[in-house]
Amino acid sequence: MSDLKKERKMGLIIWNNLKRHSRLSVLCFSSFPGNTIFIIPDNMDFPVLYPSHRCKTVHLVRHAQGIHNVAGEKNHDAYSSYDYFDAHLTQLGWQQVDNLHKHVQETGLSKRVELVITSPLLRTIQTAVGVFGGEGYADGIGAPPLMVAKAGNSERPAISSLNCPPFIAVELCREHLGVHPCDKRSSISEYQALFPAIDFSLIESNDDILWEPEIRERNEAVAKRGMEFLNWLWTRKEKEIAVVTHSGFLYHTLSAFGNDCHPSIKNEICKHFANCELRSMVIVDKSTASSDPATTNYPGKIPNGLDLPSDVAAEKHLN
Repeated sequence: MSDLKKERKMGLIIWNNLKRHSRLSVLCFSSFPGNTIFIIPDNMDFPVLYPSHRCKTVHLVRHAQGIHNVAGEKNHDAYSSYDYFDAHLTQLGWQQVDNLHKHVQETGLSKRVELVITSPLLRTIQTAVGVFGGEGYADGIGAPPLMVAKAGNSERPAISSLNCPPFIAVELCREHLGVHPCDKRSSISEYQALFPAIDFSLIESNDDILWEPEIRERNEAVAKRGMEFLNWLWTRKEKEIAVVTHSGFLYHTLSAFGNDCHPSIKNEICKHFANCELRSMVIVDKSTASSDPATTNYPGKIPNGLDLPSDVAAEKHLN
């Protein structure tokens, strides 16, 4: 057997024995809108194919700069201050939002995203509606705004819910829970008044019962919660989803992936997100469980019957 064949055989063995702690795995990574890089072992020199109906594209976004980021970079103890409870975006943060909004419009991503999921904290919600929301809101248009004017200590005008995907808030993709007041959310009733068109129905408690003042969630728990989130994400019918969340959540969740690929790609997947950074990834269901059928596949051999060689079929037709 040639060295090339040996390498390919070994590559397939490695590929078939990937981690099995979840039905999901990250197949490839895309630094949007650039080229896709397949996540494959070093010794595999061919691309990987997978049925499209077993894949889902997820556009991951870290929130823009918040007031706690500025204070925490100067003095880490600031994260423990209630001055930064449920931190809102800075003026620079809103500029970052505007830049990313322009980017997703110019690249056509805004038209492809079918759902926007946001962590239910002020800074992530502001980022989500600013990046993926509609244009300026006008009274009397018959649809509630995604954000009312000047929401969350901002000077921003209202944001329309027209011509944009639906938005839903999910607790599973929150930042580390506990100790830091910037990571404690406001009540859902307060958010609903500021962001009328966002769906908060999946959040069970009006008040934040997950955050504890004395106990900081461990990194392993964040990663476990991240896997639960990805598995829940897979149950959604949408094929292209944007998720606006937090640096710690992203880092510890994504660190579970990429161990089966080149270190440079592992680093590309797992490195910390900058404020308002977007990375696009593909998740794949590699389980043997049934899934929804492909919507674009088309069966051949219609009407039913034997597939005859073309020359035989032509002769039968002439006779």
